[in-house]
Amino acid sequence: CNKDENQTKHLIRAVDPYMQYFARSVGERKAPEINRGYYARVQGMNHLLDAFIRKTECDCQVINLGAGLDTTFWRLKEENLLPRKFFEIDFPTVVARKIHNIKKKPPLSKPIIETHSTDSLLLDAHSLDSDRYCIIGADLRDISTLDQKLKKFQLNQELPTMLLSECVLVYMTPSHSSNIIHWAAESFHTAMFINYEQVNMSDRFGQVMIENLQRRQCNLAGVEACQSLESQKERFLKSGWEHADALDMMTVYSMLPQEDVARIERLEFLDEKELLHQLLQHYSICWATKDKLNLGISYITLFLLIVFASPPFTNKL
Repeated sequence: CNKDENQTKHLIRAVDPYMQYFARSVGERKAPEINRGYYARVQGMNHLLDAFIRKTECDCQVINLGAGLDTTFWRLKEENLLPRKFFEIDFPTVVARKIHNIKKKPPLSKPIIETHSTDSLLLDAHSLDSDRYCIIGADLRDISTLDQKLKKFQLNQELPTMLLSECVLVYMTPSHSSNIIHWAAESFHTAMFINYEQVNMSDRFGQVMIENLQRRQCNLAGVEACQSLESQKERFLKSGWEHADALDMMTVYSMLPQEDVARIERLEFLDEKELLHQLLQHYSICWATKDKLNLGISYITLFLLIVFASPPFTNKL
């Protein structure tokens, strides 16, 4: 490996030690501002997710929409924060690749086997189901089929439920993404939905982002919901969610523990900090809640989670 490849591998392990088991090769090195943005994204999403799991004492389920090669299940297992069940949804071709990696890599398959009560897993080309982990090949635009498949694999609509979406809704038409948000609000009486994607896309920097993506044949079909933090919150409030909040990623980055931020920043030099600021101001985390069980999940905020350390927790399940 050359110097750039070694540095990139070090960055990946610093943020996500399990990603190495899914990466085909290092490939093109990302710009420093992209890597720092990824770090802020992971930290922000994880803080909200972990707070929800702690609030429910792990008596909950998680649905990762458009999960791709996400490694959150393995992190939660390692940190003793597994929910009752962790679901992942993505296109069948993506799921097939992920299942292949899980079968071939013991660090991925072992945690699934360890949390399963029988000798055999339910496995086919586009799905894998165990007691605590399930990955399903499905099209998020087909809500009826998605709902049927989740119920087939023991989705429990009475459990507090976390839904995760990272740069997924923005690639769907507004009607399709609204259907997902509304379905989630209707399906679960106590739930939290975390959505990470673009924001402030109506200014000049946002327009340049859109043009660059279009040149790469990448269409942001749902960009109209990404005009502001208010528009991000409003899409949830109009679809049956009780509370919604949002922060741009520059705000999130500035609130992260400075000692850890310094550790990440030492890994590679960033010359143009203004570009980092502009980029992070055009991504956001929005979270919405409904809380029939009065667990207090509507009081979960990203600011308090980052400023104050989370207490130790022991999984009772």
